[in-house]
Amino acid sequence: MTEELKAELLDVGLEAARRAGALLRDGRPADLAVAATKTSPIDVVTEMDLAAEKLITGVLAERRPDDGLLGEEGADVPGTSGVRWIVDPLDGTVNYLYGLPSWGVSIAAEYGGETVVGVVGAPMRGETYHAVLGGGAWLGTARLACRPAAPLDQALLATGFAYVQARRARQAEVAARIIPLVRDIRRGGSAALDLCDVAAGRLDGYYERGLNPWDLAAGDLIAREAGALTGGRTGHPASGELVLAATPAVFASLQPLLDEAGAWHD
Repeated sequence: MTEELKAELLDVGLEAARRAGALLRDGRPADLAVAATKTSPIDVVTEMDLAAEKLITGVLAERRPDDGLLGEEGADVPGTSGVRWIVDPLDGTVNYLYGLPSWGVSIAAEYGGETVVGVVGAPMRGETYHAVLGGGAWLGTARLACRPAAPLDQALLATGFAYVQARRARQAEVAARIIPLVRDIRRGGSAALDLCDVAAGRLDGYYERGLNPWDLAAGDLIAREAGALTGGRTGHPASGELVLAATPAVFASLQPLLDEAGAWHD
């Protein structure tokens, strides 16, 4: 892949994230309601999720009509160019539904199965994170770097919980084993933003089970390009089984603990 193509994909991703973020920020109705549910009655989709994905797919179709697309809200389009976009139009839907600011737009482009561009827009923060494979991670024009090495007992972590009761109960058991070993733990409600916060040095690490490709594609690249390590259980890549992103020192300590706790199974 040429640097020119990477730059083009980044430009397209930034435009789509900017326009979708503005729609979500400025167009949120006062009477926003649940439009559908997914894995359980509390795992929701709003009309704005659907509107944002429609806007993003329109931008991509206009500027890159031969590319493939995988979107959280149902878009699944094969392409002929070798590029596929992976889109979460609104990561942190429950936060958005309740009027909390921790939500974002996540857009990644992959080529040959490898993520080469990632963009995460956080409109309520006024921030846009981006990365190009091999080109570092950026918050606007500022280059990002994960936090310096720190022992696990001084690490601030984030995690998330599923909307299916049985899995959530298991995740709570894992968290109960991890919390006494670290500085503290947070639950932000947006995997994309948690990954970007690792990249920006606002967290030492983040882990979660049950993510989908659109939840992590952009944020995983951004975290790695900022110097974090990412993966799943030992010997496996980040996946729906388990996602772990952390500074190298915290990653080395936390991954075996998550293995021991069985964080990758229900």
